[in-house]
Amino acid sequence: MKHRLAALAAVVAFGLAAIGASAATPAAPKLSPQPQASEKAFVSAMQADLMKRFPTAAAAEAAGYFRYTNEDNTGAISYANLQWTSDATHPSQLWYDVNGNLLGADFSQPDAPTAPKLWGILPARWDHFGHPHVHVVYTDNGATVYGHATSYKKFIAAGGNPTTPTGDTFVKLGMVKDASQVTHAFVFPAMWDLIVWVKPNPNGAFAEKNPNVTPSANAAKDSD
Repeated sequence: MKHRLAALAAVVAFGLAAIGASAATPAAPKLSPQPQASEKAFVSAMQADLMKRFPTAAAAEAAGYFRYTNEDNTGAISYANLQWTSDATHPSQLWYDVNGNLLGADFSQPDAPTAPKLWGILPARWDHFGHPHVHVVYTDNGATVYGHATSYKKFIAAGGNPTTPTGDTFVKLGMVKDASQVTHAFVFPAMWDLIVWVKPNPNGAFAEKNPNVTPSANAAKDSD
């Protein structure tokens, strides 16, 4: 779960940058994936609220979220609303299974030197994505293609404007043949990100995977 396709490029870059530091600095004790005392109220309220308002992918789309990934190895497909400063009831991303049933959510906060202190969530729960990248969703022979991204650096080098990314830049990068194929293009910015299961998870709301979710045979395929 920590390597969600929603931020794959950022995680890889961050992990490489951290190799030297991790070799010299002892790893911090791993948190239990079960919500701790200060976190239980947020998790309980969030799960009830999101399951009521966004039980299906169709409900998320009606509220302004759009799909941008393929199914990952946890069985989740990510939908984003491009609102990267979340409050407790408006996650920046929602994830659904292949049947359109709600699984979980990402809550995000702007990049900052230290992790957020919000909603009783332990700061160590937040993942830091320090390397922005640019995602594209496009059509190819009538089918929609998800899960493709390029680095912020490559996008700018190709003449792209990350504030308002357009299909022309993806043509220059060789990612699409024609700008008209692009349906969504956006920057996944540097940020702090909190992932949490909405679907009940016996392993804990902050666990990597959920034994109540069975990924399809196509999970974790056909993605950058």
